[in-house]
Amino acid sequence: MDRTDVLRWVEAYERVWRADDTTALGTLFTEDVRYLRSPYEPPIEGLTAVRGLWSDPEPFTMSAWVVAVEGRDAVVRALVRYTGDEPQEYTDLWVLQFAPDGRVEHFEEWPYWPGRGYSASQG
Repeated sequence: MDRTDVLRWVEAYERVWRADDTTALGTLFTEDVRYLRSPYEPPIEGLTAVRGLWSDPEPFTMSAWVVAVEGRDAVVRALVRYTGDEPQEYTDLWVLQFAPDGRVEHFEEWPYWPGRGYSASQG
């Protein structure tokens, strides 16, 4: 994997998310993907389980930058702004591990929202 490959994957992720197309998730993730919505939450295991949580029809904008790539591992920084009735934004780091076929086999989010605690001491 290189930065261009990772950016292409991120662009495909955004297209699938924007289209709210759970059938296309198989182009992004392996069948046995481990998907963590937070580093300390239990993983969602398998593509079928990810499909069950994926739907999010709220309108949004997204910007993403590749922070690092090392072999099959990558880190991406994303800024997402929901633009619907209750605007909200968050900054997210994604730790990605790619399978040899270019799909992600491990997806780990580190999400941060304005006004929410971000350390163990803030509860």
